[in-house]
Amino acid sequence: MELPQKYLDSMKELLGDEFQAYLDSFSQKRLYGLRVNNLKISTEDFLKISPFKLKKIPWIDNGFYYEEEDKPAKHPYYFAGLYYLQEPSAMTPASILPIEHGDKVLDVCAAPGGKSTELGARLGGTGLLVSNDISASRAKALLKNLEVFGISNAFVTNEVPQNLAERFEGFFDKVLIDAPCSGEGMFRKDPAVIKTWEEERPEYFAKLQKDILKNGVRMLRPGGKLLYSTCTFAPVENEGSISWILEQCPEMELIPIEGYEGFSEGNPAWGDGREELRRCVRIWPHKMKGEGHFLA
Repeated sequence: MELPQKYLDSMKELLGDEFQAYLDSFSQKRLYGLRVNNLKISTEDFLKISPFKLKKIPWIDNGFYYEEEDKPAKHPYYFAGLYYLQEPSAMTPASILPIEHGDKVLDVCAAPGGKSTELGARLGGTGLLVSNDISASRAKALLKNLEVFGISNAFVTNEVPQNLAERFEGFFDKVLIDAPCSGEGMFRKDPAVIKTWEEERPEYFAKLQKDILKNGVRMLRPGGKLLYSTCTFAPVENEGSISWILEQCPEMELIPIEGYEGFSEGNPAWGDGREELRRCVRIWPHKMKGEGHFLA
């Protein structure tokens, strides 16, 4: 696997002594994840009927690693909506956002539905889930996944965040923004992403993220919670975007996230220096059994 030299230089600067351990992670097999749909079946009952070789993902209550040769995407249980196939680290945002029955929830960048299906399952048929994606074709895939999961209290929108904010200002209890990003954390999972990487991409995506964040905050009710996540390592897209929204919206504050073994804290030096940024979470592939992720 050939990584761009400028990318390697930036990662060496970020990781220092851990850089070699990060490189070594590319020689390890990618991991596959399965998340049980607790709207249709309890995790315990699913394990009784599961034909797969599953191992628990330690930080996801209903998440499991599966073996590639099991091919769960071809099993009838998949088409019955008993589980969703999702990269293990990518399960983290929807599991951490504290969903309560009756909440009004918005998933801003929702396709293909990995996070929305879990948010909907956790609502348990109560409240409201609005799942949005800017791409019409991806929104169709999102709708299909929500239907297969049996989520009846949701609707799908195909809008830019600004248009949503004009209609839903101050409306939602919880907002999830799994933002479009440069995808640096996905290089091992999908080597094709490497070919799209350019030195300017993090700055390009950071501009998009700021616009989405600004409109996401507009749609929160007072006291509501917003979870921001990316699958990149780039500081400008992570601590940088969070620093910006905290400066723009002083009514917002970072909430500590419960730690798990292997979770790393955010780095204030990679943002505007405020110590609060340590409350962000970074998932590194050389420290955990998953791909790269960032959460705040």
